[in-house]
Amino acid sequence: MGRSPPCVCVRDLNSVDLFLLRHGIAAERVGGQDHPDRPLTDRGRQRTFDVLRRLRELGFQADVLMSSPYRRALDTARLAMQAELATSMHIESALAPGGDPWPRLPHAAVRCLWVGHEPDLSTLAAVLIGAPPGSLRLRKAGFCHLRWPVQLKDPRGKAQLQALMRPRLLDPRSV
Repeated sequence: MGRSPPCVCVRDLNSVDLFLLRHGIAAERVGGQDHPDRPLTDRGRQRTFDVLRRLRELGFQADVLMSSPYRRALDTARLAMQAELATSMHIESALAPGGDPWPRLPHAAVRCLWVGHEPDLSTLAAVLIGAPPGSLRLRKAGFCHLRWPVQLKDPRGKAQLQALMRPRLLDPRSV
């Protein structure tokens, strides 16, 4: 049984491809409180890297990666760079939990990978495709591919969902 052929994720200068990636499995919250310095666990790091490597094998690649400044997202973003999913990386405070990524959309590269958190990423995806908030959910190390015509200044409700993948689909050992 051979490898799956690369996906049809070819560069299209007439479209924006926005890839959303939720961070991998992180250390537990202390006292139920979130903290920006929670790192990925060893298990989270390995499983996330396996998922990212598989995405690259399938042909996914971004021109620019933008990451939340939270450590678990930065750890995930660095793994994405190591897996060659993007050629450059920037820290973007708008991708922190509760941030406002909408002003970044008109400036999105033709192929852009955003690494962030839930429920922010799935809410963004739902609004972009015109679905009710809460109708999508990205698992840890989950991946979403959205596309819209580059000439759209406001793609809300007009983006097409190209892929929504659970880590288990990309790496059967993933959670």
